[in-house]
Amino acid sequence: MSRVLILSATTGYQLRAFGEAAEQLGVDLVYGTDRCHMIEDPWRDGAVPIRFEDEEASLAAIVGRARAQPIDGVLALGDRPAMIAARVAERLGLPGHPPHAAAAAHNKLMARDRFRAAGLLTPWFFSVPMVEPSLALADARYPCVVKPLALSASRGVIRADNEQELVAALFRLRALLQSPDVRREKHAAHERAIVEGFIEGAEFAVEGLLDRGTLHALAVFDKPDPLDGPFFEETIYVTPSRAGAAIESAIVEAVRRAAAALGLWHGPIHAECRANGRGVYILEVAARPIGGLCARALRFRRDAAPSLLSLEEILLRHALGEPGRQWSREQDAAGVMMIPIPRRGVFRGVEGIDSARRVPGIDDLRITAKPDQLLLPLPEGASYLGFIFSRGPTAASAERALREAHAALTFTIDPEVRVLQSRHG
Repeated sequence: MSRVLILSATTGYQLRAFGEAAEQLGVDLVYGTDRCHMIEDPWRDGAVPIRFEDEEASLAAIVGRARAQPIDGVLALGDRPAMIAARVAERLGLPGHPPHAAAAAHNKLMARDRFRAAGLLTPWFFSVPMVEPSLALADARYPCVVKPLALSASRGVIRADNEQELVAALFRLRALLQSPDVRREKHAAHERAIVEGFIEGAEFAVEGLLDRGTLHALAVFDKPDPLDGPFFEETIYVTPSRAGAAIESAIVEAVRRAAAALGLWHGPIHAECRANGRGVYILEVAARPIGGLCARALRFRRDAAPSLLSLEEILLRHALGEPGRQWSREQDAAGVMMIPIPRRGVFRGVEGIDSARRVPGIDDLRITAKPDQLLLPLPEGASYLGFIFSRGPTAASAERALREAHAALTFTIDPEVRVLQSRHG
């Protein structure tokens, strides 16, 4: 039986989907997840306990497991896991993204440098140390965007239209980077931020597979909601794109050049870009597949076969050596809404789920927030309330179904109660 290593956070949304896909394919999965090695297999999944902040120890643990259970392919779910996956693939002699490329993809400053050197359209940019964020003021122009170098899902990304807003954005980002959950990552990239020119235009996402350097675009998503700031919360993805063949072709070509500039070579990629009258600007190309539960919006055919395959099935097959060019997305349009968090507070529950599921075109609805969970919206937050999925004959119908289903939901979020303890008595 073939065996694939999957590196992920312990609580990764996609782990169950990969387990189901592996069972259908007859593939054995070995998990490498971030957990304490002192506790013996608390989830009873036989996972290799690793720590993303300690790549050397993680690599040694995985290679040690591979001696007893030979690994035939490697996949990563998330940016930090992608960096370890690259080193594992290199050490075990398996095809994958080179470690230097995975590191560049996970650092916005390194990526911007490589995009500019490759002649890709790039906004002006510079980095600033978080210990002295006011150093950014002398060189800034407006509007601009402040970004952390190594956080994902638009976390910490803030637009500034003047000097006062830039100062506020930089100090807000510094507070986020000093928060316990971010400091726990022990990532040197969190010591700096990037300030860059705001890019006007529509935003798109591309899901693709690199097959020994050749890009196969699996899907191009429209992001129909304007993403103009001050924060950049993604909500709706819809495919196929309605931008037109010429723009879609330009997007895929720009992603191909950006992936090559980073040095990415073999495995899944997820790219974000903006397009306007000047052309296509690549925001990032991640060395991993689309995150969260969003992959459920994608289904594929192989050649003329009638059955549909999930993205997880395709990724497992590709990790085991099947070429990426043989798969094409289904004919129906599809969409996913990442349900936004409207305000900070304690999640109590949601009403209207049955009504939302009855909306024509809705394929599934998953609420992932847990009762009594503290919700944080962007730019500090790192999660969503849940996901809504739709399908339809056109991208417009898939988008319409998502909006109607979301409108049927009512979320109860109570104000956060902070208890202050006196130092006396």
